Amino acid sequence: MAKPIVVSFGGTESTFGISRIDRSKLYGRRQRFPLDPTGERCQRAALTDDGSLLVLTGMTAQGYFDPDGSWVPNNQLIGLSPEGEPVERVPSTLGVPQPLEGPISPTELLDLQVLSVYLLDPEDVDMDLAHKLANGQIFKFGFSYRGGYNAETGVLVGNDEGLFALIGRPKVLEWSELEQVVQPLLDDEDDDDFDDDLDFEMF
Repeated sequence: MAKPIVVSFGGTESTFGISRIDRSKLYGRRQRFPLDPTGERCQRAALTDDGSLLVLTGMTAQGYFDPDGSWVPNNQLIGLSPEGEPVERVPSTLGVPQPLEGPISPTELLDLQVLSVYLLDPEDVDMDLAHKLANGQIFKFGFSYRGGYNAETGVLVGNDEGLFALIGRPKVLEWSELEQVVQPLLDDEDDDDFDDDLDFEMF
């Protein structure tokens, strides 16, 4: 079971158990998969560029091959900034008190690219914070589920259905003038293993 989200507001800590909300929990799930001639389920695999290795599902999460073909495990990899300088790894925030900022404006929430949503189970909540959430105020805090090089932003919200943590990254908009053309930025990477479309009318 995952550790709780712990936040600090006005010098008092509040603890929330978390349960991930994804599309399958809201709408159910169907899965289509191929079978071989004997009725056994097929397993996805791929060949490396030189055809020497068969890569199965999950193997690429253990490490990488460098341009010379040498195997480099994940624990030897380091993060680099755009300038090529090493960056420090962000530890997991679960179970560690995180200061709440806010209340924040709804605009700041709407500018968040939401990657995941958690239903919160109030285990030990400060009454002042609970009152503010019940009145529609929203707060933000730092969040990192497993730890890594990309810290995310969590937003604490409440409504008649319960309390929720919306996790994501603030969107930075690129503006162009009439004399200037800017190519759109494409976000090819997503650390979230459960990137599902959610119906946000439930909030």
